[in-house]
Amino acid sequence: MSATTAAPADERLAATSWLTRLLRRPELGALMGAVVIYAMFSIVDTTGVFATITGTARWTDNASTVGIVAVPVALLMIAGEFDLSAGVMVGTSGLFCGLLTTEYSVPMWPAILLTFAFAACIGLINGWLVMLTGLPSFIVTLAMFFSLRGINLGVTKVLTDTVRVVGVGEVDGYDSAAKVFASELWDPYKFKIAVVWWIGITLVATVVLARTRFGNWIYAVGGDSNAARNTGVPVRRTKITLFVCTSMSAALVGIIDLTRLRSMQAGQGIGDEFYFIIAAVVGGCLLTGGFGSAIGASIGASILGMAFIGITYAGWDSDWLWLFLGVILFVAVLVNTFIGKRAAGAKK
Repeated sequence: MSATTAAPADERLAATSWLTRLLRRPELGALMGAVVIYAMFSIVDTTGVFATITGTARWTDNASTVGIVAVPVALLMIAGEFDLSAGVMVGTSGLFCGLLTTEYSVPMWPAILLTFAFAACIGLINGWLVMLTGLPSFIVTLAMFFSLRGINLGVTKVLTDTVRVVGVGEVDGYDSAAKVFASELWDPYKFKIAVVWWIGITLVATVVLARTRFGNWIYAVGGDSNAARNTGVPVRRTKITLFVCTSMSAALVGIIDLTRLRSMQAGQGIGDEFYFIIAAVVGGCLLTGGFGSAIGASIGASILGMAFIGITYAGWDSDWLWLFLGVILFVAVLVNTFIGKRAAGAKK
């Protein structure tokens, strides 16, 4: 009598090795890059400051205002959409809040609340137009970018006869608002409180992605929106919510800049949308959606912060920053693609 042949094991039930799980983490490439870049700038630093706590306070300051918006941008990219108006929204929000306080005598805190409500409306318009028209979010938000840029210049000139808002430091409630948005921590190193906002947003976004139904919806709509809709995922609501969150995060940075500088230029924030997208892509987000993480976007923002400060400390011409960012973006996409392919083909 022949021995009974054992049934083959279901591959879906096979244990996944720790190496495969590690390779499948979207932030792995960014983490490797951050270690390399930190080591490089520590070596070429001519001031001896970069690798100190003081140096860390400097580059995290730059990274925080990128990371605060890059994290929601990453979630939006995971859902398969882009927001090219996030950069100009930084300036729009700061101008909106500044004009309310200086031209219409609105106290600081009510003006801040109105600014967040205004930003939510802009995000709602972006999301609603994308879902209503079916146009690529790239086009819709690019149109919003140019519209807000024109409004920033036009309205500011009409109300102030200049292209900037000043005098915010004299507004009722400014001092308490500055403690929340523009204060410093840990003397004598002077870390900015924006770093706390950045860490907090990253933690919240990470929990949302990993532990909530809404996080599952984000991955689902980015992977295949039609399949997600057929399984009951509210695609429209999910994407519109992410557009709103992105605009409100840009408003937060606008308020941080306004309270720090006590003024706001009409051109503030223009071009920053590229930093946000670069941070998200370097952090492992795919341009096609369905893959990425909040932690990865934060690591990407850290890399940008290191580059902004490291190039200066190295004594290099700051014009080389753009070349450096281009190389980082290209290499990051190559590394993430390579790691992704290895993870997909890895043995369980």
